[in-house]
Amino acid sequence: MTNSSEKDLHDLLIRAAGLRSSMSSPGHQTAYRLFNGFYEGNKDLVVDVYGRTLVIFCQNKDTVSSANLVRMTYEIFLNALPWIKCVIVKNHNHPQKAMRCGEILFGGLPDERIDESGVKYSVDLLVNQDAGFYLDTRNLRAWLLEHSAGMDVLNTFAYTGSLGVAALAGGARQVMQMDLNRRFLEAARKSAELNRLDTKKMKLAPVDFFVGVSQLKRSGNLFDLVILDPPFFSVTDKGKVDQAGESHRLINKVRPLVKDGGRVVAINNSLFLRGAEYLHSLEELSKDGYVAIEEIIPVPEDITGFSETVQTKPPLDPAPFNHPTKIVILKIKRK
Repeated sequence: MTNSSEKDLHDLLIRAAGLRSSMSSPGHQTAYRLFNGFYEGNKDLVVDVYGRTLVIFCQNKDTVSSANLVRMTYEIFLNALPWIKCVIVKNHNHPQKAMRCGEILFGGLPDERIDESGVKYSVDLLVNQDAGFYLDTRNLRAWLLEHSAGMDVLNTFAYTGSLGVAALAGGARQVMQMDLNRRFLEAARKSAELNRLDTKKMKLAPVDFFVGVSQLKRSGNLFDLVILDPPFFSVTDKGKVDQAGESHRLINKVRPLVKDGGRVVAINNSLFLRGAEYLHSLEELSKDGYVAIEEIIPVPEDITGFSETVQTKPPLDPAPFNHPTKIVILKIKRK
């Protein structure tokens, strides 16, 4: 990097950190996005904080440029945030999977838990190419804490189960966490134990979504709340997920599992689906009177960037949502 570009990066990072200074808890146990370069001035860089661990996601394809970018970033933030005890870099273009999942560049072992809204979550920051815990659904976890009491909840595509754990912490009667990967689901069990929640109320179901939903339909199981948070695209021999092209399809797939008056939490994270187009598809579902759009849950500002820091926009306009991660609460009426 030239001296000019180094100064530009320094200024971008320091300004972003300053606007997020109030997000760190006194004991530095929470998690938030420190810099979102996609929107805040450097498309190759995203930086998150998990407790006292700094996680740097680097998208730069050039080895030398990538190394320089990462070095500058963690040096700037170690100086600005002296309480950071560990730095991890995840280079998404590295040929080795282990390096894409993360390399410790500084300090000791990374944090293994974070605290959000009074709920503890188990994290394994080296388990996957992401951090294993999605910060953009923080407001949804808060919603689940307030709206899950006494409910039977199904969390599909659960991954590490944070949404289901939030529902259980909010007083859900039963929570089923469904994900194909048993290893990821173990994080949900650890999170429940951290909060001393009754693990008998949480069932871990390591099964393909399409197989699991079919089994539940055959058994007649019904839920007050179904959480639908699929990847934007995937194909298995059991079925296809296409959030850009067929966003309504999975909603219709789970509707028969919802009790009368129950809800579906529909999450669509496709960058290449306009918010208006997604909302239109939900309005089409609503025309028969059996689905109603109840609420839109916004994505937090540390993810979207602040008015003072945003320099670029998403590839397609997410409005009326504030981010390409589009979260809607749907009220369901049974036929």
